[in-house]
Amino acid sequence: MTVTRTYQVRTYGCQMNVHDSERLSGLLEDAGYVPAPEGQDADVVVFNTCAVRENADNRLYGNLGHLRPAKVKNPGMQIAVGGCLAQKDQGEIVRKAPWVDVVFGTHNIGSLPVLLERARIAGEAQVELKESLEVFPSTLPTKRESPYAAWVSVSVGCNNTCTFCIVPALRGKEKDRRPGDVLAEVRTLVEQGVLEVTLLGQNVNTYGVEFGDRLAFGKLLRACGDIEGLERVRFTSPHPAAFTDDVIAAMAETPNVMHQLHMPLQSGSDRVLKAMRRSYRADRYLGIIERVRAAMPDAAISTDIIVGFPGESEDDFQATLDVVRQSRFANAFTFQYSIRPGTPAATMPDQVPKEVVQERYERLIALQEEISWEENKKQVGRTLEVLVAEGEGRKDEATRRLSGRAPDNRLVHFAVGEQTPRPGDMVTVEVTYAAPHHLVADRALGLRRTRAGDAWEARQGAPAKPKGVSLGMPTIGRPAPLPVEPSGCAVTS
Repeated sequence: MTVTRTYQVRTYGCQMNVHDSERLSGLLEDAGYVPAPEGQDADVVVFNTCAVRENADNRLYGNLGHLRPAKVKNPGMQIAVGGCLAQKDQGEIVRKAPWVDVVFGTHNIGSLPVLLERARIAGEAQVELKESLEVFPSTLPTKRESPYAAWVSVSVGCNNTCTFCIVPALRGKEKDRRPGDVLAEVRTLVEQGVLEVTLLGQNVNTYGVEFGDRLAFGKLLRACGDIEGLERVRFTSPHPAAFTDDVIAAMAETPNVMHQLHMPLQSGSDRVLKAMRRSYRADRYLGIIERVRAAMPDAAISTDIIVGFPGESEDDFQATLDVVRQSRFANAFTFQYSIRPGTPAATMPDQVPKEVVQERYERLIALQEEISWEENKKQVGRTLEVLVAEGEGRKDEATRRLSGRAPDNRLVHFAVGEQTPRPGDMVTVEVTYAAPHHLVADRALGLRRTRAGDAWEARQGAPAKPKGVSLGMPTIGRPAPLPVEPSGCAVTS
């Protein structure tokens, strides 16, 4: 009798890693594996790793150590490690954790099922890492976690050389998909019930560099506007140095492209930006913000900021605070600089003392909280159409509310009307209260049942399946915003 083997994927890092894990789950299910039931040990455990943070390897080896007793108890269990840390450390993983069966890199995720079988037959670890992409990941089978919102990768890799970032060394030079392939995937998703797509790329707005069309990204946004049934289009993350006015025009003029922009700042100091090798300066960044708001006054803009980059002075930090005050970000992902081994910044002089970084970080957080709250208060009294999400509101059961995302991506907790909406449905609400990180709407004005809600309901009617992807982050019922890693990681550049 054939025994069905179970799997679990544990994901760390950015949106690109989450999307890769959907591919890994799809590959394993295509090969006959099934998700492990909640609370039970899986026959195959896959770690999809991130190399951005200084302690990423400690986290991985700690998790591998916790699995060692289960592996000793069940020798047939297999452990695989992939992603950015695997690409960086390569054979070191098997040396430090000899109970690992498979190590694969960012360029050959499609090899996982074959490597698992090879390791089982040979009785020894299989380490296979490629220096360049074998096949674009979007051609691989996929198990998508959400029936109503999806990631669509337009490119992988990065051509920049930011001194704090190790991603180009791990994911390689930028590789672009052909526009027809991207749009074909989007159309297929819409046919399956998806209402919202988020276009992904390490530097999503440099899309087209490989085939020589610097206006390709704006054209792609406009082409998404012609896809019937696609209600919301987002993208992450653009690079300020490559952000052009044709993209602003495409956002403003394409009805289903949301007036929401996540654009990493990293620092407001020109001196620090130069040391980071960020090829823009504060004036250029603020100019983009000004032009976006002129074209879309309702645009919600978010960012990434690193505090305490080597050599950052108090004056440099004050310059960052000045840009934050002028930009009026809806929210900001703020990070204390930590050394990324293998990056130029790791060996720079004048590393900022931890206590100084912490104090600056707290000041920045306090300023941004104040701005976020002020900006959210402007939403009170507005009528919004909210895409109902699954797993976004941690207190929904206690408050008897549901949660979802407004067009500008703000999180909204809303009261349920006479009819209970499904994830994927659209609810029209009136905002009655604002907090720094969310809105509350105690008035539900209408419900629009959607194909996406139908797709979600159809999933619930299928035989119960435990979740196949165990993420090291909040549930991904919709693709944004996750707690994005600092810009050394895949899509936050």
